[in-house]
Amino acid sequence: MVAMSLWSFASAPSLPSGRPPSLSTRSIPSPRPLSRSPSRPPSRVNVRCNYATSDLVEDSSSLPIDVVADVKTEKIVVLGGNGFVGSAICKAAVLKGIEVVSVSRSGRPSYTDSWVDQVSWMAGDVFYLMWEEVLVGATAVVSTLGGFGNEEQMKRINGEANILAVGAAKDFGVPKFILISVHDYNLPSFLLSSGYFIGKRKAESEVLSKYPRSGVVLRPGFIYGKRKVDGYEIPLDLIGEPLERLLLAAENFTRPLKSLPASDLLLAPPVSVDDVAYAVINALMDDDFFGVFTIEQIKEAAAKVRSR
Repeated sequence: MVAMSLWSFASAPSLPSGRPPSLSTRSIPSPRPLSRSPSRPPSRVNVRCNYATSDLVEDSSSLPIDVVADVKTEKIVVLGGNGFVGSAICKAAVLKGIEVVSVSRSGRPSYTDSWVDQVSWMAGDVFYLMWEEVLVGATAVVSTLGGFGNEEQMKRINGEANILAVGAAKDFGVPKFILISVHDYNLPSFLLSSGYFIGKRKAESEVLSKYPRSGVVLRPGFIYGKRKVDGYEIPLDLIGEPLERLLLAAENFTRPLKSLPASDLLLAPPVSVDDVAYAVINALMDDDFFGVFTIEQIKEAAAKVRSR
């Protein structure tokens, strides 16, 4: 985080008339290097100023002026920020006054919206990024990286890419890492051995290992919302929203079935993409929010942000 401090300068006393200034032979100490401060900088800065000359009597016009300015104290880097989940996170963060940098292969999205212009869009591959440029000043990294393909491709994008990002964030002193992972759906172990789940779980372990007191892993199930693909909008909420309400209403009846293998493929309630985004915002704002979070806990975290 960016640490801010105010330095006070006092004018030097005048020398007696007729006496030349003496020169000191003491060497000037070299400046001390700046170090990162782990403390959270204030979000508001108060400045008090006096405008009065020495020969004037102080009146109402020369009283101290209080200036209060809002300063952004959070800067997040969203990996995969122009994707379905990533763009929702970027939007929610911008609306909360958080500085946002998005990194994805295609850079800036093709659609326009008021919040889009407030995001710094960077095009790049996570395996070849100049991390010292991407992570400068970042207070958190949020990774939405993931995808499908053959076994090796899924291990690479779900696992290796995220592990690389976690290591870079840790090396450059970023204090928090948030990973969007996936619910396990109560699948039997032989199904969890696919490249998709192996990659996700390895990434989770890396986050929790490198960030034991600030790492966040969100495990949503099916995520719904309005998804933009090649200029077209796919209304996943037309399916996800009523299904979520139905499963929540029938929860008392379906709970005994959840112990069955793979039962959550049918019984795990979908999650709104906005709920995932707000859960990320809650993780950014609450330093006591870390660890692995289930579908229900994601919704609870989102509700906290909505109520503020």
